[in-house]
Amino acid sequence: MPAWKHFKTISYHKYLVMKGCFAVGLYRQGLMHDLSKYMPAEFLVGARYFQGNRSPNNAEREEKGYSSAWLHHKGRNRHHYEYWIDYCAEDPSSETGMVPVPMPDRYIIEMFMDRIAASKVYNGKSYSDGDALAYYKKGIRKMRKLLHPYTRRRLEKLLLMLAREGEEKTFAYIRSTRRNGYHIEIRKKSAACGAR
Repeated sequence: MPAWKHFKTISYHKYLVMKGCFAVGLYRQGLMHDLSKYMPAEFLVGARYFQGNRSPNNAEREEKGYSSAWLHHKGRNRHHYEYWIDYCAEDPSSETGMVPVPMPDRYIIEMFMDRIAASKVYNGKSYSDGDALAYYKKGIRKMRKLLHPYTRRRLEKLLLMLAREGEEKTFAYIRSTRRNGYHIEIRKKSAACGAR
């Protein structure tokens, strides 16, 4: 039974992200979103720890101290900011040598759609356009150093716009900025890695 419920949950989530991505012209992103969740390394764990009101990865993490499903997932899905952390020994601002790099806009937008879909799935009928921003604000202190400033500014702008102006206006803005060339597709930098 939990396997079927998990399958329905991830499929509904994928449908919502696909619908959002299609609405702004990101067809490939919509089709490919979260396909790794159907792979055994993620699906079996998700079914085992399924609760219905939060990510099963959190439950696995609480039991084991890490989430094997999440480690598998983040390395295969470019819409997660964790995918965009790289090694750079030359960056003086990094104590570990690990630094965030800017996400291309198409993945920032997919991440934005992912946050909307997760809020809709987990909040159900009580969902509001401010939920994705509220969830983001809960975790920003911990993840601030892991987000490149460009990625953070772009994501926060979209989340704020969604909360204040709603889905229709925010999606129209995304379509407009993509059409007008606002998005980056991995910017070339003249400085060393980790440049802000």
